[in-house]
Amino acid sequence: MPDLHATTVAADTPIRPAFDAELAPALEAARETLMPFSTENLPLLRQAMIDGIPGMEQSDLTAGGLVTLEERTVPGPAGEPDITVLILRPANPTGPVAGIYHTHGGGMVVGDRKAGADMFVPLVAEGKAVVVSVEYRLAPEHPDPAPVEDCYAGLVWTADNATELGIDPQRLIIVGGSAGGGLAAGTALLARDRGFPTLSHQVLICPMLDDRLETHSSRMLDGEGVWDRNDNLYGWTALLGERRGGPAVSPYAAPARAEDLTGLPRTYIDTGSAESFRDEAVTYATRLSQAGVLVDLHVWGGGFHGFDMMAPHAAVSQASRATRDEYLRRAIEG
Repeated sequence: MPDLHATTVAADTPIRPAFDAELAPALEAARETLMPFSTENLPLLRQAMIDGIPGMEQSDLTAGGLVTLEERTVPGPAGEPDITVLILRPANPTGPVAGIYHTHGGGMVVGDRKAGADMFVPLVAEGKAVVVSVEYRLAPEHPDPAPVEDCYAGLVWTADNATELGIDPQRLIIVGGSAGGGLAAGTALLARDRGFPTLSHQVLICPMLDDRLETHSSRMLDGEGVWDRNDNLYGWTALLGERRGGPAVSPYAAPARAEDLTGLPRTYIDTGSAESFRDEAVTYATRLSQAGVLVDLHVWGGGFHGFDMMAPHAAVSQASRATRDEYLRRAIEG
């Protein structure tokens, strides 16, 4: 297992944008309750994800009975253990609908198949989508390539069983936030390179894409915001060990390293301007556009990592969520 105690980066701290004033109270509350990521804190952080972050409401994934939930054990990567997926379907289906394949966040080290699934409940309740959310193995116990290969295996199962799930295979969308955004991007690269399945869209929410921690934004938060440079170093080191930052890192693990971005699906990327992942998200969007991919990019001024979840009533959060929801609604219509 890699040495995860070496979780500091260079002492220089680049300037950062101010946090949005309306977000500040939520950020202050979060900093009081969120622990830094470390080997010692990891069990507590994992339990906190199960218990829920204080101040954040726990959603009813059934929408009062309009959504049916099912958990299945499905084949994992060849020669590896089976994986679990959570399936959300309309209680009263009317025919094949878009499929949303979800890869949850959590810095590669925490989270489960339910984390973030509430984002899609309105779409499922309205009978417009079926969601499959994958439980991938977590680092550091299961380092790269286990997480992304699990995500790909779940995507293949979803595509192979689209008819039974009520999914239109021509409308298969991958969505992930934070580490899940990085895994969604890596899974999309795998799907392209392995020739199956075909994705219509990828939605990358504040994605974790670059293990090198060389950008301005990846170094500008030290003990402030959410997911600062030390947390970021911990997550990448958990996933990659001594390979982190070196030449032997796969683009499927760190999609910012992909040299060829042609042939990828239409893409939505968003990020806060005051978060660690800002620069890698903007660069990835730019490079996708240069490769001929249709891209919608949004940088939300003053947003910290996860601001739209932690302060949902702030104006910038409402704008962010509404914009993302409108894009998803267009995407699922095909």
